[in-house]
Amino acid sequence: MNTHDEKPNVNLQKSRKGLSRIWHAFFFSVSGFKTGWTETAFRQEAWMAMFLLPTAFLLGQSWVEIALLAGSVLLVMIVELLNTGIEKAIDRIGPEWHDLSKNAKDLGSAAVLLSLILCIGIWAGAIYQRVFA
Repeated sequence: MNTHDEKPNVNLQKSRKGLSRIWHAFFFSVSGFKTGWTETAFRQEAWMAMFLLPTAFLLGQSWVEIALLAGSVLLVMIVELLNTGIEKAIDRIGPEWHDLSKNAKDLGSAAVLLSLILCIGIWAGAIYQRVFA
């Protein structure tokens, strides 16, 4: 086979197997957190999580309540990371304005908003139950 017929392995992770794949995937995830940290919204949510996650263990009275409180906080961060990924991918295409690019970014932003509304609702309900019920 000549060199023109060979396809370069662009993504080495695809050819990795077993523990090597898991090991490298872990460091890709760490890199993702570092990239996420460059986003102001993610940093704000992470700082709030540092307060809210321990509070979930104090406020929740069962493992289900703790899981809902903590899970709703983590969900906001997950959706924010996915939104950042969408924004980065769109920005890679180019800086020019396009309806589809705007739609993709707006949809990601709407997903973050819904996750925040869910989180606030869960926390408000738990606090209301502890204080007023």
